[in-house]
Formats: sequence, C-alpha cells, structure tokens
Amino acid sequence: MAVQDSTRSSSEGKSGDDGEDLSIFHAENLQNNMKSIYYSRTFLSIMGGVVAGIWGFTGLTGFVFYLLIMAIASLGLLAKAKFSVGNYFDSWNRIILDGFFGGLMSFVLFWTFAYDIVHIF
Repeated sequence: MAVQDSTRSSSEGKSGDDGEDLSIFHAENLQNNMKSIYYSRTFLSIMGGVVAGIWGFTGLTGFVFYLLIMAIASLGLLAKAKFSVGNYFDSWNRIILDGFFGGLMSFVLFWTFAYDIVHIF
C-alpha cells in the first residue's frame, strides 16, 4: 500500500509579484490515497473486531478498544505520510475521520460474531 504524493508545483501559476509556487492536487493520487485509508481502516476494523470478540470485550470496553485501534491507525497513516499531510491529502480530516463510521459497523459485526463463536457456542 503506497502513499503517493498528490501535489505538484505549478510554474505557470506564479503570480507576478510574490513568486510563490501554487500547490495543485493530482486527482488520481489523491483518490489512491483515499482508497488506501479506507481499505486499511476496514481491515483493521475487521481484525480488531475479531480480537475484541476473542478476548471477550463487552459493552463500553469494546468501543474503547475500537477507538484505540483507530487512533493507532491514524498515527500509522501520519507516519506513512511522513507527518506531511498537505502533500498527500487535502485536509487533516481525511486521515483522522475518513472511514471511521464504516469501520465501526464492520468492527461491531465481527466483534459480535467472534464473541458468539468463542464464548457462547
């Protein structure tokens, strides 16, 4: 899973007075980076749900475990982007929040499934 630099400097976008390069996002790289976030969060949600079910987490403990997994995932994505979010994504919210609720549904599904298999049957 490669994170691609989604910005390009525009030499034609220079204003006459200040001479700064404008940052332009490359749409394909930005979409690829968003897919990487979505897939990694979904995978971690499924694995985290299975682990939470096997370990027997119930109630609020399971949701705290999910928040911990998502925090670790966000830190991992930040580290992968070398803490330079502006070069790979259009906002910080992309790394911190995208895929959070979709992953929550997968987490709860696999959490209850694994808990039922291990502790009930």
